[in-house]
Amino acid sequence: MPERKKVFFIINKFSGTGYRPEVEGRIIDRSSQLGYVCTIEFTQYPGHATELARQAVKENFKIVFAMGGDGTVNEVAQGLVHTDTVLAILPKGSGNGLARHLRIPMKFTHALELLAHHQVIDMDTFLINGQLSVNVSGIGFDGHVANLFGKDGKRGLMTYGKIVMAEFGPFKEFQVDITIDGKRMTRNSFILAFANSSQFGNDAKIAPFASVCDQQMDVCFIKKVPLTQMIGFVAKMFTGKLEQSAFVEIIKARKVSATFSSPVPYHIDGEGRTSSDAFEMEMQPCSLKMMVPAHLSGF
Repeated sequence: MPERKKVFFIINKFSGTGYRPEVEGRIIDRSSQLGYVCTIEFTQYPGHATELARQAVKENFKIVFAMGGDGTVNEVAQGLVHTDTVLAILPKGSGNGLARHLRIPMKFTHALELLAHHQVIDMDTFLINGQLSVNVSGIGFDGHVANLFGKDGKRGLMTYGKIVMAEFGPFKEFQVDITIDGKRMTRNSFILAFANSSQFGNDAKIAPFASVCDQQMDVCFIKKVPLTQMIGFVAKMFTGKLEQSAFVEIIKARKVSATFSSPVPYHIDGEGRTSSDAFEMEMQPCSLKMMVPAHLSGF
């Protein structure tokens, strides 16, 4: 079988809210119908998806599917970045931010059809303190919530919402000294987000005009919103109009450094990380080959 007809599936059974065993049979059947020989592997521990992706590259697989959420996609991307192997996504997470931005169907059978009808784009990624980010990473309140969400036994939008409501009041704005493409500035912020794509997930658009192909990240300063104005703010987020909010400032950038007076919690693509008081962010243009729906544009 020619190498181009081999496809590797990396599945995180624990991502999202559940796993159906019949998925494996559907993957095998559809791959066979399209003339592909498929390999299926399940992640066993943190970082395993990266190891499996690197194995796929060594074994000359040209396509690797990541089945999971943004965290799983990130791990697989770590093994594929700066290679000629294409990353594809079968969304199965709590938010699926990158998949939604790329307009990949949320329904499993429809997303699997990318194997038959797709195009490949050269997607940007960026590094935050030397660690890969493919979607949206953030410092501050969203980092705090991501750390708590990762420790909760239950996943899903409802769990995330409960944590946000419980933690919103006590969490305070912070001051950041930041340099964006050589320009120094100081800001007070509640969330400092770095967006490659437009959204966190669940169509909550943090950077409505972000593109994964423009070789820039969107640096998003978000101030703490009074509860009396929260409904309007959330409405703007879910309708793609957040840049119109008086509580939001968005600046395009290629390279960013930021320092804080004390360590601040952060996350990378939704996965919580240990707090830090200094950050370096840098774009990696056209560094990841990504499978997206055919005949669409504007990614």
